[in-house]
Amino acid sequence: MMTTTSPALIIIGASGFGLEVHFLAERLGRRVKGFLDDNANLAGATVLGAPVLGKIESWTAHPECEFVVAIGNPRIRRKVVAQMGALGTPAFATLIDPAALLDQRLVALGQGSIICAGAMFTTQITLGQHCIVNLNATIGHEATLGDFVTIAPLAAISGCVRLADLVEVGTSACVRQGVTMGPGSMLGMGGVLTKDAEANTLLIGNPARMLRQLPPL
Repeated sequence: MMTTTSPALIIIGASGFGLEVHFLAERLGRRVKGFLDDNANLAGATVLGAPVLGKIESWTAHPECEFVVAIGNPRIRRKVVAQMGALGTPAFATLIDPAALLDQRLVALGQGSIICAGAMFTTQITLGQHCIVNLNATIGHEATLGDFVTIAPLAAISGCVRLADLVEVGTSACVRQGVTMGPGSMLGMGGVLTKDAEANTLLIGNPARMLRQLPPL
């Protein structure tokens, strides 16, 4: 549980996963100052009682705050972090729901990551920066997740799996022990991946097969 002396939090993204992160922040006792979002339709709006303070570029007007990028798409999330970094050095919060099973002595967790309720981690696990592990997902022993990885609800990542930067694993998908997913690859909802995935590929089905090539990173 975060203390009341923690900086106020600003959530990047005022819809979709941003609403989930607002819920998480409240569970942690974090004061949410508001949202930043480039959607013109949200300008001046109030979302879950918190104001939309402006566009993402206006983060520099809030140097006393911490920020969390609540955007599920890994490629967009990386773009937003780079956009913010071009204007200064924002302080990114790492949020871990109290109902997640995660021992920080056994899990190395990168800055800006978001761990949702029910997520379960075992031992000797490494996560990069700005990862999202969503509701009730599981991460097995000695797994390694790169930067900007997204694990959707109920996904199961087995032991010794390697997920490179910007990998996305869909809801209820499973990755077999020891498998590697290349940078920018994606496993669709319910997919069962039993062998390595090449970079920038979309895989679906059981067993998973490549559906199409994704744009290069």
